[in-house]
Amino acid sequence: MSAQIASIIGLVVMFVIATALPINMGALGFAMAFLVGTVFSDATPAAAATAILAGFPGDLFVTLVGITYLFAIAQNNGTVDWLVHYAVRLVGGRISVIPWVMFAVSAVLTAIGAVSPGAVAIIAPIALRFAARYKIHPMLMGLMVVHGAQGGGFSPISIYGGITNQVVKNAGLPGDEIVLFLSSLAFNAAVALVIFFVFGGHRLPVRRPSDDFEGLVDAAPAGASVSVRGHGGTPARPADPRPGAVHREGEDHHVALDREQALTLTGLVVLAVASLAFSLNVGLVAMSVAVVLALVCPRGQKGAVDKISWSTVLLIGGVITYIGVLQKTGAVDYVGGGVSAMAAPLLGALLLCYVAGVVSAFASSVAVLGATIPLAVPLLMQGHLGVPGMVAAIAISTTIVDVSPFSTNGALVVANAHGIDRDAFFRQMLIYSAIVVVVGPLLAWLALVVPGLL
Repeated sequence: MSAQIASIIGLVVMFVIATALPINMGALGFAMAFLVGTVFSDATPAAAATAILAGFPGDLFVTLVGITYLFAIAQNNGTVDWLVHYAVRLVGGRISVIPWVMFAVSAVLTAIGAVSPGAVAIIAPIALRFAARYKIHPMLMGLMVVHGAQGGGFSPISIYGGITNQVVKNAGLPGDEIVLFLSSLAFNAAVALVIFFVFGGHRLPVRRPSDDFEGLVDAAPAGASVSVRGHGGTPARPADPRPGAVHREGEDHHVALDREQALTLTGLVVLAVASLAFSLNVGLVAMSVAVVLALVCPRGQKGAVDKISWSTVLLIGGVITYIGVLQKTGAVDYVGGGVSAMAAPLLGALLLCYVAGVVSAFASSVAVLGATIPLAVPLLMQGHLGVPGMVAAIAISTTIVDVSPFSTNGALVVANAHGIDRDAFFRQMLIYSAIVVVVGPLLAWLALVVPGLL
């Protein structure tokens, strides 16, 4: 049996076992990577182990741990609650608008050049805690953030857009930057609209933040503490910022920041500026900010390390490590080469879209983009397919699946799920991403490739 076939069979076995038995799929991924990577390798066991561990997603590990650690501190000291409170105020209390605000902010960040995982890492934790506060379906909020980031991700000045346009140019193909950008934005916006209705966004109530605040205060016993506004041990009935002021029914409330919250908010701003404006590694910046906050405000970080989603980190680390074994054995190139050699251009285009989508659900979208578009060159050189449409279809197929919990964006959403059963949420994300992997490339092919042939 060849190494390519063995690694593909190993992937299937891994998913079957994880589905049938309550075993962390990441642990299975490490075990299967060791088995396949050692048995089907010509290298010594030590060299094979080194090659296997080279596929471990160190960058993603640091990002997941750093972001969840930082936002655990922000949750402990009430900074996230403060942000949620004022987010509601900014939209006039219209809760149903918030998912679209998250979509738009994520899209703008990636459209002006932010790397997609960086934008999701900053917006998703706030969005998901907002969902927990106002009983919005967490799938709605998480998916709106990811699809927003993907929607803006192919602008001419974006990371994905720049990479894709450069690959097309190097291949000597006539690309179209605007078609690529608008196709991705329109496709993701259409998906977001469906998500909005499927997960009950149209049924979200219109609630003024002052009304919500009144209900929380009135429901609390005298002298009790409520964490919903982020003051931990502060009195349940909030103090008016003006000394001696009297609380009046229906007034809007300005919740003042204490020292720890102000420092945490400053840290979040530093994270945003450093990762988005200066392209510094978002995980390392988040970890550094969290450590500084832990040193300056040690009480606020109590228990924060325990809130890091370690089971999610194990799962994603193991699966992606095994995907690295798939790539090293040549399984991905084996499948992609077989598709590109097909005689029927239209069918070959569809299969390339599926190869891009399936692989990208587990691997780096940037790497898949750089590998898949050159595979399409033989098909495009035949002159039967429109180049801009085919490139846009591959780009969308590659990135639309970043909602997968095994990709950076999907993993960030799962790791930051707040106040719910994270395992159940992971399964929901997995089911949704499986649907997207099946339907997304087909829709992109139908919308962008088929009309060019006709």
